[in-house]
Amino acid sequence: MAVPQRNTKQRSVRRGAEDQVRQIYRRLAEAWGTQHWWPAETPFEVIVGAILTQNTSWTNVERAMARLREAGVLNLEGIRNVPLAELESLIRSSGYFRQKAQRLKDFVGFVDAQFGGSLERMFTMPTDQLRVELLKQKGIGMETADSILLYAGLHPVFVVDAYTRRVFERHGIVREVAKYDDIRLLVEGTLAGEDAPSAVLETGSRPAAHRPSVMSAAQQTRKTRVYNEMHGLLVQVGKHYCHKIRPDCDTCRLGELLSVRQRERLQATD
Repeated sequence: MAVPQRNTKQRSVRRGAEDQVRQIYRRLAEAWGTQHWWPAETPFEVIVGAILTQNTSWTNVERAMARLREAGVLNLEGIRNVPLAELESLIRSSGYFRQKAQRLKDFVGFVDAQFGGSLERMFTMPTDQLRVELLKQKGIGMETADSILLYAGLHPVFVVDAYTRRVFERHGIVREVAKYDDIRLLVEGTLAGEDAPSAVLETGSRPAAHRPSVMSAAQQTRKTRVYNEMHGLLVQVGKHYCHKIRPDCDTCRLGELLSVRQRERLQATD
């Protein structure tokens, strides 16, 4: 008699994960408040940033975005009409500039062909359907697609990045075998009923949040805002405390949630 296979999600997401995710969100939201993601003035700026930030730092992306803005091409029409060689030069600071320049051209071509050059029309498509279409585009993976959906289209989707995975694995929420969508669906299901933070409610030191931007201040549903904030809060944890090497658990707001064994394991890897 064949032994039934266990569901991958059951193996990758640990028991009690929902309570831990909820606790992490509430603790960080109360301590650090609104993070003002994404720092952009238009939906198209978000899309460009999401593509350029692949395999590089946000500082390098900001340099490239500034050059595109100065050249007057940080819009659909600008990317459509700028010569490819010039576009490559403008975004050189983002790394892999030839590949990324072609990706930007391809994305504009996709919007032109499928939606008549209208981002507004594109974002009226149901979330699941649009996600499938975005993932068909060369160079658009799950994290990039979900960043576009959440931050440019204001769709209720959680973005899973390396920081999210690192924090969740170290806190015993998911195992290393967890797939992207296992983590995404865990967070979306757990936080769907949570409220978004409106301001910092505690005093004390905290990582600096982005300044409010047109896109971060755009009207959003409660779920969209919560997924937005959870991603931004986890980025802060990953950047400032949950380092790949030598994590600073002692001063991290989430340090108290670690078990003694988890702390010892992290200290042993320093």
